[in-house]
Amino acid sequence: MAEWDIRKLHILRTLRERGTVTATAEALSMTPSAVSQQLTNLSRQLGVPLLRAQGRRVRLTDAARLVLRHADAVFEQLERAETELTAYVHGEAGEVRVGAFSTAVPALVVPAVRALRAAHPGVSVRVREAEAEEVYQLLADGEVDLALSLAAQAPTAADPRFTRVPLLADPLDVALPRDHPLASAENLRLADLAAEPWIFGGSGPWSDITRTACEAAGFRPRREHTAAGWTAILAMVEAGMGIALVPRTAAVRRETPGDGDVVMRELAADRPVRHVVAAVRTGAEDGAAVGRVLDALRSVASQPAR
Repeated sequence: MAEWDIRKLHILRTLRERGTVTATAEALSMTPSAVSQQLTNLSRQLGVPLLRAQGRRVRLTDAARLVLRHADAVFEQLERAETELTAYVHGEAGEVRVGAFSTAVPALVVPAVRALRAAHPGVSVRVREAEAEEVYQLLADGEVDLALSLAAQAPTAADPRFTRVPLLADPLDVALPRDHPLASAENLRLADLAAEPWIFGGSGPWSDITRTACEAAGFRPRREHTAAGWTAILAMVEAGMGIALVPRTAAVRRETPGDGDVVMRELAADRPVRHVVAAVRTGAEDGAAVGRVLDALRSVASQPAR
């Protein structure tokens, strides 16, 4: 029977994810020669070639992909074993490390932590603010236990490393200066704002969301000013410099000194939304402490936005 080595399988799995021996070595705090040696030993133990040279790089063989298909199931089962053992030893106690994007921290994570303190004081939460590109790497590396991101930025459901959990369909409201002619208009639609100057980021997911929503309403938004933070965006709206789409959950972060001069209007039939998801490493969703945090997040997400 072949000799299976979990450590070496983890190295092979990391190579699949990172693409090069050098990147794999960096991720695992190893030298490239040590990575190559471990994979050579694994190939010898299993009796099949795992890598083939392609120029100055290496590629996984079909045998390696077969091995990894089964290794993914092994690592999933090990995650389940670890979470069950933790639940057995600690019961309701445990620490869950949560990585979340900026607006999700005050809107979802903080209320969930407050609810957990009251209902399950033995479950502690450590929060790390991080955007999607960073947070999913932290999740893969075991640096966080649960990640929150926009669904558009999350790994696909086909990624065997993660299990996605839908949390929230977050409506987008439009921020208008209080003296804007449409600030009190009935049945305001996004299409009514086609001629307005807009404020949104120059690139990234929020720029994409704004453009996509406006184009779905039949127009391309004219970006007058560029900003990424809600404090800056709402300050410019207040000054009458333009208008902006703002996610409902971002309302808890309104920090402009005169935010009473900004009107948040709910849009009518063509109201856009953004979807927020949580993700855990596959197999870890059954962990008692992680489950408590997910339940608390779902409860907060189900409540009407302020």
